[in-house]
Amino acid sequence: MSDEMKADLWRRWRAGESISVISRQIGKPPGSVFTVLKHHGGIAPGPRKARAGSLTMGEREEISRGLCAGESYRAIAGLLGRAVS
Repeated sequence: MSDEMKADLWRRWRAGESISVISRQIGKPPGSVFTVLKHHGGIAPGPRKARAGSLTMGEREEISRGLCAGESYRAIAGLLGRAVS
């Protein structure tokens, strides 16, 4: 189920619509809707946040390029201003 579908599901659930109505509106079986609701205890999850210190997509690309170029871990870390670990 796409993120847009899940957002619609939670909006409809908060509005008081039944699982059957929601499933017809988003085009998914009622069991799929129930599974999403059950997994979160019927409460919409909060927005996801990256952990402090997580690598950015750009840093991951630089690491990949460095590894392909045969650079050492220490050299790649130095370029990124990060610890080798």
